Amino acid sequence: MHTTSVRIDLETHRELKRIASEFNLSVGQTVRYAVQRLEQSRFGEQLHTKLSVEESQWLDADPG
Repeated sequence: MHTTSVRIDLETHRELKRIASEFNLSVGQTVRYAVQRLEQSRFGEQLHTKLSVEESQWLDADPG
């Protein structure tokens, strides 16, 4: 697997290492998990938005 460096402040790095240690993960695994959770959260928020009038009409339309 290819890797790269990410610049973060020292306090964030300490927190990241602490969290990784608590979950018995590497720092890289922890970052990957955090990114995945953020994406899932954003997707979940999109699912909870109210439908527009057009979307509701489309869903309620008679298919015939």
